[in-house]
Amino acid sequence: MASIRVNHLRKEFLTADGLVVALQDATFEASGHTFVSVVGPSGCGKSTLLNVLCGIDTPTSGTSEIVEGDHRARVGYVFQDARLLPWRTVMANMMFVQKTDDQATRERCEHYLEMVGLSHATKAFPAQLSGGMQQRVGIARAFSIEPDVLLMDEPFSHLDAITGRGLREELHDMWEATKKTVLFVTHDVGEAVELSTRILLFAEGGRLQEELTVDLPFPREPTSDEVALAKVEIMRKFESLHEMVAVS
Repeated sequence: MASIRVNHLRKEFLTADGLVVALQDATFEASGHTFVSVVGPSGCGKSTLLNVLCGIDTPTSGTSEIVEGDHRARVGYVFQDARLLPWRTVMANMMFVQKTDDQATRERCEHYLEMVGLSHATKAFPAQLSGGMQQRVGIARAFSIEPDVLLMDEPFSHLDAITGRGLREELHDMWEATKKTVLFVTHDVGEAVELSTRILLFAEGGRLQEELTVDLPFPREPTSDEVALAKVEIMRKFESLHEMVAVS
C-alpha cells in the first residue's frame, strides 16, 4: 500500500524581494485508496508541495516521502496542461513515458485511452485534439505507467465548466477502478467536494490550517443538496481563513 508522508515540511525561496515562505510546518499522511484534495488561495504553497513530493524542489526543513512498503513508490504526475509533444501522435506521447516498447505496453496504453474515451485517437496529433481531449491523454498517460500514487496539479483549471465536469467524472471512475492514492491540487472548493475523501485546507503563507473529511457517498451529483451543502460549509471555512489573515 502506497503512502504519502509529510512531516513538519517547510520550504523557503529567496527572491529579489526577500525571503518567501511557501510552506511552513505542513504535516499530514495519506495512504491506500484515498483521494485527497489540497485547497487554498493562490500562493499558499499547493504546487510547491507537489514539487517537493516529486523531487523537483528540496525542502528547507522537515521531510516528505512517497513510499510503497520499504521502497520509493512509483509516481504519476498530471499537470495543469497536458504537456503533449506536438510532433508525436497520441500513442507516441503515451509510449514516450514507458520503460519498454512491446505489445503488452501498447495494450496497456490503449486500455487507458479507452477509459478516457480516446481509443479512436491513437494516430492523432495534439493539434488535432481539443483542450479537453488533450487533458484526457495526459490523464491516461499518467495512469498508463501504473503508478502507486498520482499527483495532480489543477488539471482542469483551464477547461470550461462542462468539459471539466465530464473529466471529473472520468477521473473518479478511473480512481475507483485502479484503487490509487491521489493527491489533487485545486483552488476550486466545489471540485474538491465532488472528488475527495479528504480535503487539506491551506492558508496564505503555506500553513495547513485544517483537515476535513468528506463523508458523502459516491457518485456525487454536483447539483444535489448534500453536495451543495458541503460546498457551502467548506467555502465558509475557506473564507474564514481570509478573515484570519486580514486580522493578523
